[in-house]
Amino acid sequence: MKMCGEEGYIYSREIMSNMVYTLSNQLQRNNLEAFKAYLESPDNPVRDSISAIQYVYHIDLNLFRRLETGDILQVNPNQVFAFLGAGGQTGEDEAESAGNNAGNFGPMGGNNDIWQELLDNQDLLRTQYDILAGRFPESHNEVVLIINEDNTISDFTLYALGLRDTSELMGMFAAMQRGEEIEELDPVRHTFEELLELEFKLILNSDYFERVGNVWVDRRHDSEFVENLFENAETINIVGILRPNEESVATAMSAGVIGYTPELKRHVINRVNESEIVREQRENPEINIFTGMNFPTEEEMNAAVLTGGTMGMFSTFETNLLILGAMDLNTPASIRIFPANFEGKENITDMIDNYNQRMRDEGREDYVINYTDIVGMMMSSITVIINVVSYVLIAFVGISLVVSSIMIGIITYISVLERTKEIGILRSIGASKKDISRVFNAETFIVGIVAGLIGIGITLLLTIPANIIIHAATGVSSIAQLPLIGGIVLVIISMLLTMGAGLIPAKMASKRDPVIALRTE
Repeated sequence: MKMCGEEGYIYSREIMSNMVYTLSNQLQRNNLEAFKAYLESPDNPVRDSISAIQYVYHIDLNLFRRLETGDILQVNPNQVFAFLGAGGQTGEDEAESAGNNAGNFGPMGGNNDIWQELLDNQDLLRTQYDILAGRFPESHNEVVLIINEDNTISDFTLYALGLRDTSELMGMFAAMQRGEEIEELDPVRHTFEELLELEFKLILNSDYFERVGNVWVDRRHDSEFVENLFENAETINIVGILRPNEESVATAMSAGVIGYTPELKRHVINRVNESEIVREQRENPEINIFTGMNFPTEEEMNAAVLTGGTMGMFSTFETNLLILGAMDLNTPASIRIFPANFEGKENITDMIDNYNQRMRDEGREDYVINYTDIVGMMMSSITVIINVVSYVLIAFVGISLVVSSIMIGIITYISVLERTKEIGILRSIGASKKDISRVFNAETFIVGIVAGLIGIGITLLLTIPANIIIHAATGVSSIAQLPLIGGIVLVIISMLLTMGAGLIPAKMASKRDPVIALRTE
């Protein structure tokens, strides 16, 4: 047993400090403003290799819908798990408890956003989805609903959109807590027309604040104020219903989501930036518009930490802008680049590497981009597996070729033995040794070409049932194919193998003594 010090004492083992050190080394910050400008500039050498670019901003897309009961439901960020946290309460207590318990589900409710941004490439989307009803969005206030291949959407989406009563969930959850048997609910259905009639209202973070004297007050808990906001808010409409098409191997978005355009994201950011409250805060960076007081200095904040000061002391100019949802369109939180193909992925990777090298050469280390090649990471693991399988197959094919070559040689040798007298006759009428060798080489040449053509023909016929079976099992069509160049190469290989295997028997035939050959019966 290894002791770290004097016996009789307990020593600390450094785990947390090592963890913090590791995290600090892995923390990466990118100057995405400069890189975004480079991607959009004419100097970008791989524009044709990119199918779409998605700029990610941490915006709050607050969307609401009026239910048939007259109540207003927040559909994004959705409140499904918050209602479950309410534990079956009703009325005002239910709403308050839902808000307080929204985080009780942790990771379960951490990524449940059914409103997702569409790629900024409608041509690409049209290759992945069929339009069942309506059309693709043409403006920022138009969205589409994406359903499954079997024309279904999850009940989670229906609850989130208010198309199913969340009290059903609350009842099931309460029954589960009491240990009672949970009854399975009957499925529901909606027509395309019903879904296309859905309307949502967009309320910005900055809309919740009202000027009172020289400060701005948050009115989001004032029901009358929110009702007035809802009535005057911008309307968002579902204009199309999409379904992944049968030819699509992968799609940009999963089923059961509402897809909005990048124009909606830019519209929200621009409206927030142009709002009166955001303009006032930016024009007065030293004053907290929520309190009318100056922001605390760094020394004051440090003193508040040491003395256990209130959390209000930590308000800063940046946190206020964050609360209001104000941000710069030129500075995204992250950038997602979608290559047009595998060759394009390599071109994009080379472009980023060249960009980084140029930044280093210019002494601008803070401009170097740290990125994650998600496709490359997945393909690296898949490539290892494919390589292993390929090596095994190559080994089997190599053994088969050796055995085939030996068999071709034996068959040609037997042909030589059976035609010994014929060889003697040819030699007696003046044929040279080279002529005899050419006869057998020509035969193996013809056998190689015919065998290759027959093999190609059988392969082409077998691809038909193979594609049918694979499509029925996986939904992927036309995966088994034989390219023209590949077929020609295979015929040439077949010809070379048969000729190589027949060289020795042909040489043996040319060396036969014509006198002895004529005596052979």
